[in-house]
Amino acid sequence: MSENNTKEENIEEVSEENLTSQEVEETVELTEEERLTQELAEQKDKFVRLFSDFENFRRRTAKEKIDNVLNATSGLIKELLPVLDDFERAQNSFETATEIEPVKEGVELVFSKLKKTLESKGLKPMDSKDTEFDVELHECITQFDGGEEKKGKVIDVVEKGYYLNDKVVRYAKVVVGS
Repeated sequence: MSENNTKEENIEEVSEENLTSQEVEETVELTEEERLTQELAEQKDKFVRLFSDFENFRRRTAKEKIDNVLNATSGLIKELLPVLDDFERAQNSFETATEIEPVKEGVELVFSKLKKTLESKGLKPMDSKDTEFDVELHECITQFDGGEEKKGKVIDVVEKGYYLNDKVVRYAKVVVGS
């Protein structure tokens, strides 16, 4: 009997091993499938979060850009307010002034203050008179005969041009010799 028991035990062990290996294969397959499903879900979650972060970043930068544009001139305006106050005082003094010299001096002081404030912000006037006409810097209003020595050169400046941080912000309106 011991031989029969041993054979039966061996058959049972082999069948248990077969079941176990089949179950293990099914478990491995389910685990692999579950793992892939879980990984896909994680990747979708990461994508949705990344997309959401990007949208928030885009909205935030657009809002900051609009705020910067709206507030860009606030520093200049703050520096120009004292000049505006000086102009108001000069305007009030025009009504009571009996002599013109003090009024002239006051206006010259206000003008120099305005000029210094704008220069501190990077504004520079163009020096165009008696230079070669350059379409990148000048706008020709008219041409006059200036002889051979003035041909192609700026004879007169009708309206000054200006640079802001070495970039042309207003072209000089000039008269060119022909």
